[in-house]
Amino acid sequence: MILVSSRIFVIAFCFSFLNCQDKKVDSQVSQKSTTEQSTVTTETVSDGQTGTLSGRVIYDGEPPTPQKLLVVKDVAVCGKQTHFDESLVVGRQHGIPNAVVHLTGVVGGQFRAALGSRFILDQKGCAYRPHVLLVPVDSMLQILNSDGILHNIHTFSTVNPPVNVAQPRFKKQLNMVFHQPEKISVKCDVHGWMSAWIVAVDQPYYAITDREGRFTLSQIPPGTYTVTCWQERLGEQTAQVTITTGGSATLDFHYPSKEKDH
Repeated sequence: MILVSSRIFVIAFCFSFLNCQDKKVDSQVSQKSTTEQSTVTTETVSDGQTGTLSGRVIYDGEPPTPQKLLVVKDVAVCGKQTHFDESLVVGRQHGIPNAVVHLTGVVGGQFRAALGSRFILDQKGCAYRPHVLLVPVDSMLQILNSDGILHNIHTFSTVNPPVNVAQPRFKKQLNMVFHQPEKISVKCDVHGWMSAWIVAVDQPYYAITDREGRFTLSQIPPGTYTVTCWQERLGEQTAQVTITTGGSATLDFHYPSKEKDH
């Protein structure tokens, strides 16, 4: 009788603990402000009065050798595919995917909603997908568990409160919201090789490079802007660009090879 009561107590405690964790994460969503649909500034510019910026992020030199990651936990699920370090990937024509490019100082232009209306970070195959994700501040981020095993969401942030919460197999979705713009590293304490970046942004002129290192920013009001490119291992670069009405500007960022990347 004592053994049965003890088991009931343990089960009740576990569910109570997980429920508290869920409420802790979801409470961030409940505090969501009403600024989600705000513009960059107080005025907008029609499509015919804007220009476009496109370009590539390029790795100069011999691409680094992909580093295989060791899978030591939940091998039956996580070992179905080979895992590689995604902190620096070099694709075709030396293009760098998952670099973040953005403009600063835009007056007028697009609504922040141009970035989309649904933001998802999935745990699939014991990897975060996508590896780098843009999320507008004050917008809901859905974190999915598609693996059917225990995962853990651990965010390393500075201006937003950090989160460290378990996501067991029966908890298919967690919700988060970030109120301040910043780059946020994400790890899984259960599967140490899993990593990702959430980039919380307060304006729409952001882009993530594709597999060939290409990016495009559209509907930019005419003017001269600072363009910033950030890559998680190679760091940040800036450049100036002038956008004209109906014009299409181009700008490439080049990162020199480093011996430690080989």
